[in-house]
Amino acid sequence: MDIAQQFPLLNRLVHGRRLVYLDTAATALKPLCVIEAERAYEQEFCANVHRGVHALSEQATREFESARSEVQHFIQAPSTQEIIFTSGTTESINLLAHSYSKAFLKPGDEIWISSLEHHSNLVPWQMAAKYYHCHLKVIPLDHVGEIPFGPTARLLAVTYASNALGVLNPLSSWIAQAKAHGMQVLIDAAQAAVHVPIDVQALGCDFLVFSGHKVYGPTGTGILWGREHLLEQMPPYQMGGDMIESVRFEDTRFAKLPAKFEAGTPNIAGVIGLGEALRWLKVQNHEALTALTQYAREQLLSVPGLRLFGDQPHKMPLWSFLLSDVHPHDISSIVDREGVAIRAGHLCAQPLMQLLGVSALVRASFGLYNTREDVDALVYALHQVRRVFRC
Repeated sequence: MDIAQQFPLLNRLVHGRRLVYLDTAATALKPLCVIEAERAYEQEFCANVHRGVHALSEQATREFESARSEVQHFIQAPSTQEIIFTSGTTESINLLAHSYSKAFLKPGDEIWISSLEHHSNLVPWQMAAKYYHCHLKVIPLDHVGEIPFGPTARLLAVTYASNALGVLNPLSSWIAQAKAHGMQVLIDAAQAAVHVPIDVQALGCDFLVFSGHKVYGPTGTGILWGREHLLEQMPPYQMGGDMIESVRFEDTRFAKLPAKFEAGTPNIAGVIGLGEALRWLKVQNHEALTALTQYAREQLLSVPGLRLFGDQPHKMPLWSFLLSDVHPHDISSIVDREGVAIRAGHLCAQPLMQLLGVSALVRASFGLYNTREDVDALVYALHQVRRVFRC
């Protein structure tokens, strides 16, 4: 079966034209198997997890925990105890900014981030630094060589790959340097997890986060992986059902990992769908997507007045660009009339935009369902932009 046929949304028309979806870096479309997995839960065994001994609850719990095992294998984690379900990358990082900070940060400590960070891996640490009287340090754009970690450097929190440019941070070098200074390392793998094999043990990081909706899974699902000995030292992020071992009016004993960080009824259907998405993803061929990214580069550069950003050989399957002096929002609006969905704006990376000397960019990002015909449709639409603006 043609892979695109597995995605029902691609059957719809937009403005009377075939939908060309080139916004996968924002959220990936969902294959039918993921949609069916969520439907099956809601229709066939809808019940709460970890709370009942009746048949529906036990089946729901089995499927829920099966998804946790899928995540463990997907990132090569040592144990399912270290896999915590969240609502997405944003909540995973906010959980760490709360609980890690409370357990480990001291006044004067340094928190290091890169210049490529999404706001979700910048603002929480900015707030934590202010609250705990720490110093937020930024690795300069295109930095090469030793990072000037100080004697109080505590945490390196960096993205695997830029959501705005698609370029990769040199994680191997940075993690080695951080470990030489006795630091902990958080990797934001929101953009990378779907495209590159993740092995947290080989990476040598202490925490890794990503979102379900970017690996062809449901929205409202995310993962926080952390080393068990660190998670055990961290206080809970939220309080409620299922994260306790015992409660008295005088005090409470918290549950063991991972329940300690999973208060309340979780997104059960979403987590089950995420497990199915990971099973689907591991049997797909990613080589065609690499070739498509190169084809897109060649075709985009053929458009007069188009300027690519993040033009590097090894990167995620996305291209950000400007076209003459046309505002990115105008480009996106005209392209949309041709049925092509792209992203335009500051891409949740305003500090990076400032470093690049722009206010916004256009981003076309590709998924396993995209083809050369989709790229050609984008290029045709960009020529329509040129006609409208006479550029």
